Amino acid sequence: MFKVRGAAALALLVAACTMQPTTPPRQPPAVVAPSSPAAGGTRYRLDPELSELRILVYRAGTMAALGHNHVISNRALSGWVVVAPAAATFALTVPAAGFVIDDAGARAEEGEDFSQPVPEDAKAGTLHNMLSPAVLDAAEYPEITVQSTAAIDTQAALEATVAVNVAGHESTLRVPFALSNADGRLTATGSVAVRQTAIGLVPLSVFLGAIRVQDEMRVKFKFVATADQGSGSGSSNIDVPSGATNTATPR
Repeated sequence: MFKVRGAAALALLVAACTMQPTTPPRQPPAVVAPSSPAAGGTRYRLDPELSELRILVYRAGTMAALGHNHVISNRALSGWVVVAPAAATFALTVPAAGFVIDDAGARAEEGEDFSQPVPEDAKAGTLHNMLSPAVLDAAEYPEITVQSTAAIDTQAALEATVAVNVAGHESTLRVPFALSNADGRLTATGSVAVRQTAIGLVPLSVFLGAIRVQDEMRVKFKFVATADQGSGSGSSNIDVPSGATNTATPR
């Protein structure tokens, strides 16, 4: 009896990770963020070797124990920052092909909620669903873009209002962050709760919702940008407000 129940649980788990959800209706494609910075100010380029976007998604439903919490990370990032006295603007590009599901080191860093081992087939199924037309539609929209919609006042509490374009749907979010500036390098870190439905996505749900993904996910980031050659060191162009410095890897 134990073997039969174990086999049934495994089958449900695999089904939850590989089953295709219903494709939601899409909004018309939104305006794509510009690929180059505006003129003026000190220009910085994102360093993908030192930067990371990390997304924590959580299981839900009456049969949630058969699913997994997932750590989704992306280091294949590109972008720019322009810093003028007391203000800054930026844009970020996140390639869908760069997402990694449940890196062992990232799961260990995120603690008890992610201590359960995730089988390789579950990781592959999760990535397949994530890139499918029902979610990111990576074949049609290979990049996610994030761009500040107004100059960020670097003399006040640090918060960016950003336009996020995911699979042709554009949303506006407010993102608090901490900032440090030293030796021609800017480091921004932060963590924010984001509802998938707020950015145009439909959380995976199977078996009439018995196994599903929570709508709210946690987005964590560490973005490091270095000054372009010829644009100045940047260290004299921006003053970080007291208490804003934070260069730790996102936790």
